[in-house]
Amino acid sequence: MDTKVFEAPVVVELGHVGKFRSIASAQEAAECLMTVWPLNRGPRHHLAVETCLEVLEGSGSTVDARHALVEAARESDVLVSDDRLH
Repeated sequence: MDTKVFEAPVVVELGHVGKFRSIASAQEAAECLMTVWPLNRGPRHHLAVETCLEVLEGSGSTVDARHALVEAARESDVLVSDDRLH
């Protein structure tokens, strides 16, 4: 299966402070969103799951999936900015 790789990974902080996860494809994003995502899920989380699954089924683009993931990460306050990685 084509995992639909992103142009650039999205880094999120899940579980514990300082525990970063780099998500590099729509498949990884869908798995993460559905299994280990924090409980503070909102409408952007739901949209991100739907978008990633659509991309994996062949409709939509990886750009759309990545954008939806970023928005869900912002909504749940788990998005890691580049400056926090250094």
